[in-house]
Amino acid sequence: MEKTPVLQLSNVTLLRDGVTILSDVSWTITEGRNWALLGPNGCGKTTLLKVIAGYEWPTTGEVRVLGETFGKTDIRLLRMRIGWVSSSLLHRFPPQDSALKIAVSGLEASVGLWRDFTAAELDAAHAALKAAGATGIANRDWNVLSQGERQRVLIARALIGKPALLILDEPCAGLDPAARESFLEDLERLTEHEGAPTILFVTHHVEELRPFVTDVLMLRDGRALVVGSTRDVIDSENITQLYGRECRIKKTTDRYSLQIE
Repeated sequence: MEKTPVLQLSNVTLLRDGVTILSDVSWTITEGRNWALLGPNGCGKTTLLKVIAGYEWPTTGEVRVLGETFGKTDIRLLRMRIGWVSSSLLHRFPPQDSALKIAVSGLEASVGLWRDFTAAELDAAHAALKAAGATGIANRDWNVLSQGERQRVLIARALIGKPALLILDEPCAGLDPAARESFLEDLERLTEHEGAPTILFVTHHVEELRPFVTDVLMLRDGRALVVGSTRDVIDSENITQLYGRECRIKKTTDRYSLQIE
């Protein structure tokens, strides 16, 4: 039985002030597959994410997300089915708000709380924190949480709305190696939950690819350079093309490392 597409981009091109940001990108994500979007700075990753979430509109091409075609659906309602976690959110929350308050604010997609929440909604926030590996910090203030704890709270905030697609935009940025390892372990456990969302994991680093990342799109200069299963496309030749430097990829038991030659 054919899997339902979570995302379908067909020949998407985006021009901004006469400059090509994305060029003829085609991409399909189906249920049960978690993807990494890999590429250097300035390659168009953030713009591509904004297109997927309906914050940018392609100049040409078709976008379908969660069965809805852009131009034929209410983008505001569609965004409520997409969770987005980005390090750019880290400094936007009131420092004295608790982890629980920030998690439950995801129900309104708000920064800060503007209404009272029911006991059931607060229970859902506790459950989301647990799913994100943030058990035990619900009552701690945002300003005393570590970087890794904050990232988990942001994931809980995204999960509380039960999104079908979860976009993680460089979630390991700023984490030390131990915190990064713990965070990725928690993320892998999340993907094993029944009803877990499809994950789109954005990174520069092949070291962050774990077995739950089944497929990879490599983006360079706004173009889809390589698209395929992780085990097939993460190799020295493709990564050398992606970053424009001679690279050597080593793989040991589902882990990758990169060495610049």
